[in-house]
Amino acid sequence: MSSDVSTGPGRRPTQEELDAMTPEQLARLAGELDDVEVVHNAPPHPIPGTRAEKRAERSVALWFLISALSGLAFLVAFIWWPWEYVNAGEPGHEIYSLYTPVIGFTFGFSILALGIAVILMVKKLWPHEVAVQQRHDGRSDEVDRRTFMAQLADAGEKSTLGRRKLILRSAGLSAAVLGVGTGAIALGGIIRNPWAAGEEAPLWHTGWRPEGNETVYLRTDTGIVGEIARVRPEDMEPGSMMTVFPFRESERGHEEELLHAQRASDAPVMLIRLRPGTQVTARPGQEDFSYGDYYAWSKVCTHLGCPTSLYQAQDNRILCPCHQSQFLATQDAEPVFGPAARPLPQLPITVNEEGYFVARSDFVEPVGPAFWERPKTT
Repeated sequence: MSSDVSTGPGRRPTQEELDAMTPEQLARLAGELDDVEVVHNAPPHPIPGTRAEKRAERSVALWFLISALSGLAFLVAFIWWPWEYVNAGEPGHEIYSLYTPVIGFTFGFSILALGIAVILMVKKLWPHEVAVQQRHDGRSDEVDRRTFMAQLADAGEKSTLGRRKLILRSAGLSAAVLGVGTGAIALGGIIRNPWAAGEEAPLWHTGWRPEGNETVYLRTDTGIVGEIARVRPEDMEPGSMMTVFPFRESERGHEEELLHAQRASDAPVMLIRLRPGTQVTARPGQEDFSYGDYYAWSKVCTHLGCPTSLYQAQDNRILCPCHQSQFLATQDAEPVFGPAARPLPQLPITVNEEGYFVARSDFVEPVGPAFWERPKTT
């Protein structure tokens, strides 16, 4: 510090003296005010431009570049790698099974390379300083804040990063790619436009939609893929519930199609037989969706999509075990408890001339958690 600006024992500079100080003087003052004694402070490369310094700079930049390339590989894999499920033994299963390992490795290695680059930068390019400081309690005043910021600026200046454009550019590229990658994780689910097909978009239709003149039966799962168990009214006792899935005769003998009908997230439906004499209030326009005491509601909770797997015949409540939403079957599956805000969509059903339950049509409203196009039904 220059001789005309000195703190002296117990003396702190005035505002005018602070304003007159250079950044270097402020940085030195910060150490004095904080009782910091710098024991050793030497740049790792006293002579700028040496081969050793350039090698160190290139090695740091190389790891930043590796981080950026790995992050770019993560983005490409996350968006374009085949991710849809493929059964074991079928063409494409091997590359599908690598989806999670590939995105996990590329994202993780990008972060690892970024960490290595930062560590190398500090070890090889920043001044090697050893300091001893006495700690003090209490809030920092204006002098402490001003001098601390100057101290940070001085450290940045002495780190020589300002003149190392290669490192700055490679670090910026790595940070930018990682930032985009992190955003892709959060927004990856909406990269594809789910409404691109217009009225044929999958959000508007389920596997229960009749196609052509083919009948859609209500089928229960027996645990054997090829075994077809269509449901009749006499298969259920009063006060019972059964999970059913869509089935078409064209799917008989085709295991992949049968599995797809069961695995579709919007396919499960709970078929409930209420006890005789139970009074039910139907929603306007859906009075004929049931068949006598038999009602079919989507099994996908309208809160967060969990399966509403429980039915209490004593009080006719349908329960979701995930977040305890409850729907009242006698009020057309209206929510009466928990976070769910909309009723379960009802599937229109009837019994055909063979005596089997069939779907009269698809759901008349979207299945599952609400989205902004869902029409108001209550």
